[in-house]
Amino acid sequence: MRNTEANTLAELIEDCTDLPQELRGTAGGQHQEPGDVTPWQVDDANYAQVADLEVYV
Repeated sequence: MRNTEANTLAELIEDCTDLPQELRGTAGGQHQEPGDVTPWQVDDANYAQVADLEVYV
């Protein structure tokens, strides 16, 4: 595994396959199903974080 960033998709795949087995998990291992997603909402505090919001809306 390289210490530099991959420059191509092939290098990225090679880096990922070089990960130690303990980091990859077991073959065919079961993963937990994701839970229900709570829809997000924008509230007044979120709007207050953006200066001059009306320019973007």
